[in-house]
Amino acid sequence: MKLIENLHFNNIRGDITGGITAGVVALPFAIAMGLASGAGAIAGLYGAIITGFFAALFGGTGAQVSGPTGPMTVVMGIVVTYMISKYPETGLALAFTTVVMAGLFQILFGMLKLGRFINLMPHPVTSGFMTGIGVIIIIFQIPQVLGLYEIKGKPLEIFSQLGGVESYFANTGAITIALITLTLVYLLPKKIGKIIPAPLFALLAGTFILYFFPEYFSSKTELINNMLLGEIPTGLPSFQVPVFEWSIISDMVYYGAMLAILGSIDSLLTSLVSDEITRTHHKSDRELIGQGIGNTVSGLFGGLPGAGATMRTMTNVKAGGLTPISGALHAVLLLAIVLGGAQYAQSIPLAVLGAILVKVGTDIIDWEYLKGLISAPKSGALIMFVVLGITVFIDLMTAVGIGLVMASLIFLQRMTDVQLASIVSVQTIEEAAHLDEAHQELIRAGNTLFYQLNGPMSFGSAKGIVRDFSTKTNYNRVILDLSNVPIIDYTTSRGISEICNICIEKSADITIVGANTKVRHFLENIGIDKTILT
Repeated sequence: MKLIENLHFNNIRGDITGGITAGVVALPFAIAMGLASGAGAIAGLYGAIITGFFAALFGGTGAQVSGPTGPMTVVMGIVVTYMISKYPETGLALAFTTVVMAGLFQILFGMLKLGRFINLMPHPVTSGFMTGIGVIIIIFQIPQVLGLYEIKGKPLEIFSQLGGVESYFANTGAITIALITLTLVYLLPKKIGKIIPAPLFALLAGTFILYFFPEYFSSKTELINNMLLGEIPTGLPSFQVPVFEWSIISDMVYYGAMLAILGSIDSLLTSLVSDEITRTHHKSDRELIGQGIGNTVSGLFGGLPGAGATMRTMTNVKAGGLTPISGALHAVLLLAIVLGGAQYAQSIPLAVLGAILVKVGTDIIDWEYLKGLISAPKSGALIMFVVLGITVFIDLMTAVGIGLVMASLIFLQRMTDVQLASIVSVQTIEEAAHLDEAHQELIRAGNTLFYQLNGPMSFGSAKGIVRDFSTKTNYNRVILDLSNVPIIDYTTSRGISEICNICIEKSADITIVGANTKVRHFLENIGIDKTILT
């Protein structure tokens, strides 16, 4: 296995352009994600640098750009809040230890080759939790956009703290800055957007407007200062020794697994997008290992967890980036900014960052699925909304788990219906035209039931098969044809055994024909008489 997958220098000019462009786009997102997580803006920057660099070098998707993403930031925010509530002094260190655990989980996922299973996630489940995360991000930014910075908590807690409608407009300065930013990120002309990305343009514009014209937003210097991001540490990140509290170790493992699963899904979905626009094929398990290495190192140096970032990856590709060089270069550029220009970020208004994250939230929402709800299967729409609601108001892992169970049961019911519909039952010569001459002769002789199962038979259809067979009458001989059954499970084999017992009770002869070697052994092992297997 290559140390660095997809590495070559045939596209060096495009990789340099793509890396620089992606780095510029990543800057406002990294700061905003760090702030939203509760770990601080510098944690967002460190996370973007570390995960961006290591995931690019050791991942399995050439053009992928990794860093803090909306879904990962939402869960990290929950982790930070929980850990600090339990242990105020070491809570942040515990949160970063959880990030390390998440990275180790991802490495384990890759080594166990679980990437292909994550790709089997049903789209309604993916759509539901991604849309739910988008909604959560938007709700979390309401206090920032309104300038009500003391309001914190889960979505329902935020709404309960807002109070009356009049409280929404207590800080008109923050609202004005947020509206200007939202206008720019949504409506910036494409000609300008090609020169400077809309989020960065909005970040700079909002910051300069408040810096040079503060009197238009508030006459109180204290209120203006409260609207700003504040001082950000500069310099290289320092190593943080993992901290464990055994009283909450199960919670740390739980949140670590949650971050790992979410980061894996988020990254592999972005890998699929990258494959589509670059006409390449990523390596899922290698990507999980690369993301795991990035998150492990990020947690050890006080950075946020990251994943493949769709917008930054697309920006990289559109600017010419195709290899890990571009992703690594984007991280190096961010590092240079942290070392030389972090002090300038203290003047960024919180409302600007909140508005940028509102745009992130709306981009994450699966609008394409929502637009097609009228024509979408009702079962898929139900799964999507159940997962969406549970994600927003309860828990992401619970939402995904329930969504998968719902999708599995619906799929099982559909497969059962297909399997039962494929059964062929023949008792008259008029129905026997498709049978061979030997079987037709038996049907002509009378009182013979030809009963054929088709396709793979699973436990879902076993009782239905027995129920259907029980309705048959007027026979003293049964031919059970399994020639079109490639595989059965234990429950189906018990169902076939029950059919044999029904025949014995009715004093009818039964012959099982056409069973392949695997099916035959299966039936013999559960005690079906070998003499009826031909």
